[in-house]
Amino acid sequence: MESGNTTAGLTRRGFLSGAATAAAGTYAFGPGLVSEASAMQQAGRPNSTINGVRLGINAPYSFKGQFTSAEETLRVMVQLGLSWVELRGPTIEGYAGMPTAAALPANGPAGSPAAAARQAVIRDNAERLKRWRLSQSMDKYKELRRMYEQAGVTIQLVKFPDLTANLSDDEAAYIFEVAKAMGAEAITTEPPVSHTKRLGQLASKHRVMIGYHGHAAVNEVEAFARPGSWEQAFFYSPFNGANPDIGHWIAGNNESPASFIREYAHRITNLHIKDRKKNQGANTEWGQGDTPIADILRLMRDQKYTFQATIEMEHPLPAGSDVLTELARVIDFARRALNS
Repeated sequence: MESGNTTAGLTRRGFLSGAATAAAGTYAFGPGLVSEASAMQQAGRPNSTINGVRLGINAPYSFKGQFTSAEETLRVMVQLGLSWVELRGPTIEGYAGMPTAAALPANGPAGSPAAAARQAVIRDNAERLKRWRLSQSMDKYKELRRMYEQAGVTIQLVKFPDLTANLSDDEAAYIFEVAKAMGAEAITTEPPVSHTKRLGQLASKHRVMIGYHGHAAVNEVEAFARPGSWEQAFFYSPFNGANPDIGHWIAGNNESPASFIREYAHRITNLHIKDRKKNQGANTEWGQGDTPIADILRLMRDQKYTFQATIEMEHPLPAGSDVLTELARVIDFARRALNS
């Protein structure tokens, strides 16, 4: 039975209070800073495989604009004790020396000189990025993988939001090769549903899974939100997979994603874990929304699923807290759920 965000003997509020205490005692984070002495794992290597569940993080996205480089992201993950990651493309390519995009000029009405000038800069940025990508060897990406692995962090997934059917075959091939060099099991991205026929063909060619990320826009035909949107993508290719977000799922579908997870576990690349209210409700602190986080984590544990439970922290920071203290709380929430 789905029981919401409670775990044995703990109320939602009590659950978070306990997590906050644990965070204060174990991590001792100051506002926006990490205390090296208190946060580094004593063994020197993180381990966030909890009763078989691979607890990871969408990074550096979940750091809310902080710690954006590959090196900073790794340092913070080790300090938080996280050994699995969905690492985002700009951080990966930034490590390899990706050129900085030119700033976009102010926009204007459609057809105006200002709008035309803005589109010209967008096209130029895209063309410069493409030229740079197609000139790269995989050496820097293999180096980045080694750096993470030596620290005890596995890059299980890479996220390239621009992997859509609009990319040329050669630029898409580059992204697949980066994923392989990083040792990733899958690439996550967010295209329209109609793009997944061609993307699925490319994924089959390169033999790398693509996980399509879901939101809550259940009334939009091109959005991944309803179960049928993923089923359509599955039809096109065995390498088309799902990256459901259980918070967005509850906000859009108003029911637990447990049945979908059970039916399509073999297609799931990872789950994004966050808390939201039903009926397109807001993101909340973990344990204060309607998302059955604890139940889904325990389902993963009990069914021995090996896809990642990926923290995606989008809720506002509580008064007096900071991003790392809050991440310590949600990690503790997950640990308690999986140990109960």
